[in-house]
Amino acid sequence: MPESPPRREPALVRHLARITDTTLAVLTLVFFVAVALATGVHNPWDGAIQLGAFLGALLLVRRRWPMTVLLLSVAGIFVYHLTGHWPPAGWIWPAAVAYFTAATTPHVRWVAAIGVAQLVYSGFDARWLIERNLPRYLIHVIGEGVLLAILVAAGVTYAAALRWRERLRETDRRAHAAEERLRVSHEVHDVIAHTLAVVGVQLNVAADALDEEDPAAAAEALRVAKDVRNRAMADLRSLITVLRDGPEGTAPQADLSSLDALIEDARAGGLKVTLDEDGDRAAVPAVTAIAVHRVVQESLANTLKHAQASEARVTIGYGPRSITVEIADNGRGVPDGAEVVEGHGLAGMRERVSALGGTLTAGPAPGGGFAVRAGIPVAGSTA
Repeated sequence: MPESPPRREPALVRHLARITDTTLAVLTLVFFVAVALATGVHNPWDGAIQLGAFLGALLLVRRRWPMTVLLLSVAGIFVYHLTGHWPPAGWIWPAAVAYFTAATTPHVRWVAAIGVAQLVYSGFDARWLIERNLPRYLIHVIGEGVLLAILVAAGVTYAAALRWRERLRETDRRAHAAEERLRVSHEVHDVIAHTLAVVGVQLNVAADALDEEDPAAAAEALRVAKDVRNRAMADLRSLITVLRDGPEGTAPQADLSSLDALIEDARAGGLKVTLDEDGDRAAVPAVTAIAVHRVVQESLANTLKHAQASEARVTIGYGPRSITVEIADNGRGVPDGAEVVEGHGLAGMRERVSALGGTLTAGPAPGGGFAVRAGIPVAGSTA
């Protein structure tokens, strides 16, 4: 399948992200100024408000340029302290959000290196505290080191969680695609089996007619075979498109509106088919309708190929909660005591019906011949 374009976040998610970044920007300004005042700054307009506004403004673009935001934040903090402002206002925490955001990128080693460099300079800058107040110095350096480690670890963990969630989404997409391909494979089998059965019968009829020097009958048989083949090719083109490109834009699959064409194909193959319907076929949901169509199609194809039958009866009951389908023929059936050997056709029908919560049985009919019976819940019903 072609590579899908980058997934764009929903509008609500983008809106919430903007609100979050704006809130963090305001909190950074307010908190930095408050801490500066609490640690001895008398005039907040002497650098504190300007740096707080600068750090907050950077957070508005942190998602687009995380490493740039981190470097500019660290540079702003250095300029602030190197111009004579005492560092109790902090070295690491004013850039906490920038460190966390940058740590979610693949450049986490550079983030750690920048943080360590900032910590080393912070410890060097406060070295005069060692003689005056060693516990305070240790708290200052170790505390900021622990904060840096927490921020980097949180960023790495958050990024890993996002990657894991994306892998789960991709796994779900792949599983859905596999299920779709399996469904399409059943559809392909049903179409091919039905087409080969009807076309094979018509070619035999044409050959016999030519032997009997009846060109009109041979031409009619070939016309029927051509019509069946053309319908099958249209179905197969739609199904192959699903396998190649995915389900988007494919033509609708065969449903109950095509039942009459199925019956006519079987009759053209020499099988006398009677269709009995009870209820309104138009009220059947699409998913259930496709399953009913495929059960009838595969059953008639099997009858034409294997049963050596002359007659078949298709009985369908359209109930409000479930659909009952029975296809019975007067062919050779199964010898007494012998087990029914399920080929791909019966197995595919059973899987299709089971996937919708229904049941399917196949075996000798009471009066002779072979019968397929299916009960399929109506999609969306509470049955």
